[in-house]
Amino acid sequence: MNINKPVLLIDEGKCRANIQRMASLCADKKMSFRPHFKTHQSLAVGKWFKEVGVSKIAVSSLSMAEYFSKEWNDILVAFPTNILEDELINHLAQRIHLNLLVESLETITLLADVVKFPLTIYIEIDTGYHRTGVYFNDYQVIDSILEVIKNADCLSFGGFITHSGHSYDCLGKEEVLSLHHINKNRFLQVKSRYIADYPNLIISYGDTPTTSIADDFDGVDELRPGNFVCYDVTQVQIGSCDFKKIAVVLACPVVSIHKERGEIIIYGGSVHLSKDLLKWQDKGVIYGLLAEKTEEGWGEPIENAYVYSLSQEHGKIKMNESELLKYKVGQIVYIYPIHSCLVISSMRGFTTLRGEILDVYRGL
Repeated sequence: MNINKPVLLIDEGKCRANIQRMASLCADKKMSFRPHFKTHQSLAVGKWFKEVGVSKIAVSSLSMAEYFSKEWNDILVAFPTNILEDELINHLAQRIHLNLLVESLETITLLADVVKFPLTIYIEIDTGYHRTGVYFNDYQVIDSILEVIKNADCLSFGGFITHSGHSYDCLGKEEVLSLHHINKNRFLQVKSRYIADYPNLIISYGDTPTTSIADDFDGVDELRPGNFVCYDVTQVQIGSCDFKKIAVVLACPVVSIHKERGEIIIYGGSVHLSKDLLKWQDKGVIYGLLAEKTEEGWGEPIENAYVYSLSQEHGKIKMNESELLKYKVGQIVYIYPIHSCLVISSMRGFTTLRGEILDVYRGL
């Protein structure tokens, strides 16, 4: 494979194994599986999900729903509905089973006035993340939203949805499990209050740390994780996976070596890796880790080799002098990303280890 500029490599085998693992969890726990496609954003990768029986998906925007509607009929837009996109909402609702998310009386009231075709509404519940959603015990707001849905000609109620994004702040499995216990119980409290009036409602739960670590999902109807398909260094730090499960690396050319500073300069900057960062062990802030290259792809991270600074196109890698001597200008290095979702969105495409280019969603 000829690489002469930053290229995002995907290991199909690792990716498929990650998919199968999550699909098996859902099957074992008798939950439906609606994976969030905002991480891989690819119709080609989406086919790998179909092979394990996935029939419905989540996305992060209406324009992403349009991209995936070429091959998927049941799509949830897991982002608060943007009422200004009413034309696209009606376009999609006419063609597919469209599911939208609301978190306020104002939005659902406006939506009821503009929707012309049947669609399903999910109410977002805040179980502690405090980003968006109705707080889990604010039944007055939930009741008012349900009343609008009930009286609207084209709207039907599907259930409740939550995202425990604060699990990304956890360090270690015990913290993740403790947070999961609180969030799940709060979510089930909402379900128990409304299940008698809406016996077919489902509660949809989704975040990669808890779905990768926890085993107790009693009462949860659907899992909706996204990042697990590729994982990244953040998930390793949390405890969601090990490096063997990370299915993407950014391949970057070495353009300069500064032995006196113990640095390699790569063609691979913030426009490729994003500005996501971590405080990693005793290294301070890092923007990626250097991965060992193997005949099969990549292996463990190279000890004491990390991206410590990014400009728009430049990346600076710090490493030990003994390791530095192994590299020359013109070589390709592999970088484990801090956050795979943003790197994939930045790169707008994958290359497999066989050299096949997989296109991804190119909207914004």
